[in-house]
Amino acid sequence: MKSILITGTSSGYGLATARHFLAQGWRVVATMRTPKPGLFPASPNLQLLPLDVTDLGSIQAALDAAGDLDAIVNNAGIGVVGAFEATPMATVDEVFATNTFGTMAVCQAAIPRLRARGGGVLVNVTSSVTLARMPLAAAYSASKAAVDAFTASLAFELEPFGIRSKLVLPGYGPTTAFAANGGDRMQGLVPPAYAAFAEKVFAGFANVTLTTRESDVAEAVWRAVQDTTGQLRFPAGADAVALAQAR
Repeated sequence: MKSILITGTSSGYGLATARHFLAQGWRVVATMRTPKPGLFPASPNLQLLPLDVTDLGSIQAALDAAGDLDAIVNNAGIGVVGAFEATPMATVDEVFATNTFGTMAVCQAAIPRLRARGGGVLVNVTSSVTLARMPLAAAYSASKAAVDAFTASLAFELEPFGIRSKLVLPGYGPTTAFAANGGDRMQGLVPPAYAAFAEKVFAGFANVTLTTRESDVAEAVWRAVQDTTGQLRFPAGADAVALAQAR
């Protein structure tokens, strides 16, 4: 039985991905800061573990408890929307600590384990903001773009060890808890000078016709984990696919 560890499985894309791999018969190590057993169907193939990607000790403990793994999915992330001018650098640090450095830390801890096993796959979930510019998301976009470049480079250096590195790029997911989870972080980030511009941007989000569902991301992660063709990027969701095709 193949095994996968997924970060950020308390909601949204991570939760859907964990459920998808469980349904496919994999052993799933579902991690989140505070495990919530009621989120998943009862299964002998499910292992719930606490994991804070900003804490190196927590990462090592989770990997030790997880045992042998065939795949690791870095899905944990936080968002921020607002004018960069008004975004405190402490908030930028917080976003990078989870989205960028947390992803790197999990990869760095997992690589020697995969190398010792003779291979495996790392999947980093970023965003379609790396495919097309998104206003009022400068810090968030930068945190995700850094992971895109990191993963592309990593794919080359890990290939000799049989370790594949992949990117999954979700689009706009209005049914996720992205906005709710970042509510406090986003307070006061649209000062009066930006109000008219922001109103137009937010109105545009309310009228989009192409979006991303949680199941789109789960299926894209599944394809990425299975892929042996060397494909790096896997857009997830109709909007992300359209953006990728337009490049």
